[in-house]
Amino acid sequence: MSYHRVLHLIEQIETVATTIAEWAWGPWLLVLLLGGGLMFLVRSRFIPYRYLGHALDLIRGKFDDEHDPGQISHSRALSAALAGTIGMGNIAGVALAIAIGGPGAIFWMWMTAIVGMATKFFTCSLAVMYRGKDSNGDLQGGPMYVIREALPRKMHFLAYLFAIVGLIGCLPALQSNQLVQIFRDLVFIEYGWLATGADPFYFNLGSGFVLATVTALVVFGGITRIARVAVALVPSMSLLYVGSAVLAIVMHYEQVPAALGIIFYDAFTGEAVAGGGLLAMILYGVQRGAYSNEAGMGTESLAHGAARTSEPIREGLVAMLGPAIDTLLICTATAIMILVSGVWQNGDATGVTLTAAAFSTLMGPLGTVIVFVCVLCFASTTVFTYSFYGAQCTSFLFGAPNKRIYLFVYVSFILVASVISIDAAVSIIDASFALMAIPTMVSAIWLAPRVITAADDYFARLRSNTKEATTR
Repeated sequence: MSYHRVLHLIEQIETVATTIAEWAWGPWLLVLLLGGGLMFLVRSRFIPYRYLGHALDLIRGKFDDEHDPGQISHSRALSAALAGTIGMGNIAGVALAIAIGGPGAIFWMWMTAIVGMATKFFTCSLAVMYRGKDSNGDLQGGPMYVIREALPRKMHFLAYLFAIVGLIGCLPALQSNQLVQIFRDLVFIEYGWLATGADPFYFNLGSGFVLATVTALVVFGGITRIARVAVALVPSMSLLYVGSAVLAIVMHYEQVPAALGIIFYDAFTGEAVAGGGLLAMILYGVQRGAYSNEAGMGTESLAHGAARTSEPIREGLVAMLGPAIDTLLICTATAIMILVSGVWQNGDATGVTLTAAAFSTLMGPLGTVIVFVCVLCFASTTVFTYSFYGAQCTSFLFGAPNKRIYLFVYVSFILVASVISIDAAVSIIDASFALMAIPTMVSAIWLAPRVITAADDYFARLRSNTKEATTR
């Protein structure tokens, strides 16, 4: 295939993906995600929020039992899930939200995270409560198994819808694209190794090949190897990123109130939106928030469904920490950095390059290095985790032995993602995630009463055990 035909094919991919994304992310999905999350909040009476301290005990392994069903510990399940969410959504996604949706989009990202905590409690409790066996007889979790095991047969088409769309949505589009971009913009162009106006196609393709090779070495080891890599990288990189952002923000603390003020003001006026008005800004904020923490998308259930536990509510509590860490903490740090630095108001930088410009403005060359290191680790671990998600969908549709075929396709797609535009990469993810949310949220809303019953029982036993320990 010639170079020009490849470019034409890339343009067609972008057009189709953008059209589907615009249709899928209509107001109806806003109602499904935010409305469903609010319903979970009310139905749970906010009780799970009172047990976040217990969730931290679970992560520390206080209640681990190696004889429980499952493949990985609570901490590794959370790390694997965070590896899928802490990445381009928190760094490039926030930059895109501000550049396209305006500062007010950040407020709606926060709202998505707050109700998303309740959504994750329900979806991830269900992922353990209704695990099913794959064609090899191994226990697996995820929306497709929840639907197959718990919903009437007439609703089983939703399981196949999730798995089919998941094959596309879990491809490493944005992560690979932005990893290549940061290599190109912050290293090769910055140091004069690549001319600013040069055609980046072959550089992007070569970088994609290197990334594909590294990814293959990890993903063919399955969830156990992915979780080990995630546990090794995600906590330390999160601390480095947030700690650096907090330091820079403290150094420019006098500008923080104005940054927060414009977020709240623009959230209800939409004056800074590039186009489309207030509703467009809210939708874009919810889009980026959903991509950041994946609450209601169903991907988080695939990781948490592999947790080693016989108590579904425990994994629901652990999963609740995800949106608090990746959206309320890391996304906020990114947003404040961008707004305080002022880089969002000038220049053509977008995505990860805009975030890097903010760090560089506030922290000098050290800021650029920090962003580069964190993006490298975050995006890589996200690519690794998404391979597991896609492989689980493949296993459900075509049988467990065919996972390896999907992994070959997955690794090969990194080459495609490295040369398409960021708009095409975002549209592919947005369209797929919107469609994945339908079966995930419908099944969770349908089965919410069963989660409430299980939660009431678990919390009653927990309070009883605590009371007994106190009186001894």
